[in-house]
Amino acid sequence: MWLAVLVAALVMAGCGSATGTGSNSGDTSGKLVVWDWKSGDKTAASYVEKAKADFAKAHPGVTVEFVAQPFDQYYTLLGAAIQAGKGPDVILFNGGGQIRDRVSSLLPLDEYVAKDKQRLAGWEAFATGGKTYAAPVTLQGHPIYYNKALYKKAGLDPEKPATTWSGLAGDCAAITKASGASCFAVGNKEGAGIQFFMSGLGSGILTPPEYDNWIAGKRDWQSPNVKRIFQLWKEANDTGLNNQGANSTALFTDAFTVFQSSKAAHMIGLMSDIGHWKDFNEFLGADNVGVMPALVITSGATPSLPYDGGIGYGVAKWTKDPALAADLVRSLTSTEALRAFYTGAGAIVSDTTVDTSGSGPAAAKIVSQLKTGKPALHVALSAKTQELMGRLSQQLLSGSVSVDDTVTQLAAADKTS
Repeated sequence: MWLAVLVAALVMAGCGSATGTGSNSGDTSGKLVVWDWKSGDKTAASYVEKAKADFAKAHPGVTVEFVAQPFDQYYTLLGAAIQAGKGPDVILFNGGGQIRDRVSSLLPLDEYVAKDKQRLAGWEAFATGGKTYAAPVTLQGHPIYYNKALYKKAGLDPEKPATTWSGLAGDCAAITKASGASCFAVGNKEGAGIQFFMSGLGSGILTPPEYDNWIAGKRDWQSPNVKRIFQLWKEANDTGLNNQGANSTALFTDAFTVFQSSKAAHMIGLMSDIGHWKDFNEFLGADNVGVMPALVITSGATPSLPYDGGIGYGVAKWTKDPALAADLVRSLTSTEALRAFYTGAGAIVSDTTVDTSGSGPAAAKIVSQLKTGKPALHVALSAKTQELMGRLSQQLLSGSVSVDDTVTQLAAADKTS
């Protein structure tokens, strides 16, 4: 009951109320409401202020209100707003399934953001059916981080991490013996750990044609290499490579803490927002944070950095002034605003003109891999399929479902989504 009341109250309080002619400079009245889960973070404060200042130059009389929602309830609250047909004017989304499942409630932005297409990267994660529904703020990917200090303690060369699964297992045995640290920090309490695992290691498991077909929607769930992803997920846990209690460890943020506290030597993390190079630099020291490519597990596989547009702002179909709301989206993706987001939060932003050279070796390694990177495997799946994969991944670790049953169920879900 309390959640239903909260949803109703937030929808009413966050109703869009844009007025006036937003496409004209010098608007003197009106209001835009933004829903997100980032604006309440201290690290995003400068980003929000820069975006608001940029917007105010063209629309000095328009009020912009940010309503920061709790992320664990965000899409539930947004779903209620969509069902009611009213709510915020501008909405933050994760790229991939979360926005693609909701494009019927959004306006295409192509006519408004044409000038930004070359400057910003990551558009594909916010597009479907040949139309773009949000402008990318960050690039989000899944690098494999490792702790160089633990490598040194085990007598390993921290500049030459393993390139194969067997090589990694050998290195991890030495690390565990020397320090007691596990090989991987894994959190799957939310069922999200499998997403990081699939995308972080997938380019070393699927062949290039299989990878490209997967992203294009031509997914063969019965392929031996696809099955290998889930077999390896179970094998890593069964052989003790993961921290204890992976299914009871929250990815956000307990698993990150395991890695940051040197209790695990490796972690498939993020490149923006949280659980990323900036966080790890602060705990481990920038010189101790390494980034390694995906391991070659299948002959002929070509490891690459998995990344897409991370988060982006779209415009609700019910907004009273689409052009005004689109102008706010452009301010939220302006160079000055995104530079502030990179500086304050450590986000690898979508703006390719922002200089990231002073952020340490890990960030430099990530940025250097962007040109040859490919979209993340899990992002290509619908939100419905991702949710099922999360539940099945927990059952795989507990031994209550087989790999064959897992891929069969996922194939059926993928086909109907």
